[in-house]
Amino acid sequence: MAGKIELMETVLRDAHQCLLATRMRTEDMLPIAEKLDQVGYWSLETWGGATFDACLRYIKECPWERLRKLRAAMPKTRFQMLVRGQNVVGYRNYPDDIVQAFVERAAANGIDVFRVFDAMNDLRNMKTAIDAGLKAGKIVEGAVCYTVSPVHSPDYFLRVAEKLAETGVQIICLKDMGGLLAPYAAYEIIKKIKSRIPLPLHLHSHCTAGLSPMNYMMAIEAGADILDTAIAPLSQGSSQPATEQMVAALMGTPHDTGLDLGKLGEIAEYFYQVRRKYAEFESPVNNQIKADVLVSQVPGGMLSNLVAQLRQQNAEDKLEAVLAEMPSVRKDLGYPPLVTPASQICGSQAALNVMTGKRYSVVAQETRNFVMGLYGEPPGPISDEMKKKVLGKKEPITCRPADLLQPGLEVARKEIGGLAASEEDVISYALFPEIAKEYFLSRDGRTERQ
Repeated sequence: MAGKIELMETVLRDAHQCLLATRMRTEDMLPIAEKLDQVGYWSLETWGGATFDACLRYIKECPWERLRKLRAAMPKTRFQMLVRGQNVVGYRNYPDDIVQAFVERAAANGIDVFRVFDAMNDLRNMKTAIDAGLKAGKIVEGAVCYTVSPVHSPDYFLRVAEKLAETGVQIICLKDMGGLLAPYAAYEIIKKIKSRIPLPLHLHSHCTAGLSPMNYMMAIEAGADILDTAIAPLSQGSSQPATEQMVAALMGTPHDTGLDLGKLGEIAEYFYQVRRKYAEFESPVNNQIKADVLVSQVPGGMLSNLVAQLRQQNAEDKLEAVLAEMPSVRKDLGYPPLVTPASQICGSQAALNVMTGKRYSVVAQETRNFVMGLYGEPPGPISDEMKKKVLGKKEPITCRPADLLQPGLEVARKEIGGLAASEEDVISYALFPEIAKEYFLSRDGRTERQ
């Protein structure tokens, strides 16, 4: 069994990604930074996931500047970020040189811990980012994406964890992005991993189905070392269990976190006020236990964004139908874990199937790329019928997807030219060309014609 349990606080990244469509601004993070820095968390998740894209696309902030400001305001606490393997913080594979440059600059700007995952648990898509994080001298967590399907089992997750340990990662993360993990499954999987791999285990789970607090207690019994939690005002629902909840539950036990409920209470009061500012981005499912997620398997971060997208098309009434279609699309695509970008691919195709009224009468380009193998190898087979329907006479690739990509950093540098004010700007453009360029022009008070 584990001794003291450490906590990673997600309020500055995953919590508002899940509950507020990733819209929290840096100006609402900085006033509470000093108090967050005094808590004694194992780490603070401050970056990565959808926050990079949302900064540029929606709230017109430089994500690198956010990281630098937070780092200056919180010098004592480890900063952690989520990296989507070869997808970095985007939705497609990028060339190795862009992945390496991103990780190197993220480390230089203040990231201490890189959690690296791949939507397919395809280690070929994780190795470049893992190696870059290790080269930068930082802590790297290799994440095993949890899901439920006929092709996933405790031994499957153990095999992925063992392969990750061989890459040199210092921590294994069991990543339950969809809130699908159940208490006894958590115990069995973590017990297996801890019995075979002499590394700390970090558990990430969402409360969508209401199971995560129970998962965490069983995980501790099985030997988990670090848990992801969110301060109470941005916890529960499709977010993580409340930080205060876990601190109180473990107080006075051999697993006592050592964190001060008084300090956490002051931070909670602040975020109760902040959450009210973002009411327009609230999802109607935020404060509900949705056991039907065990069927649709839609992760928290995607759920709030899916609602927002349907709302934009005046089709919010189609949400239940889209969620009902998701399992069928996922089966057709070989049971990928529903995490970015696989969750978006399945979600978009499910929405198309529902909106058109005929399954696969319109096939998204991302769905074609997925079946082609451009996102990696799915856990289960894709039927020949599905391949023919989506690809016609084309054959899927069998190599590592990124092996097909030419280096892209210098190309990006030449294309963006003087609009880039730093190496970080070049990387932003390499990841999100149109969005970054629009942001640079706006930042500089210029237009495309000037």
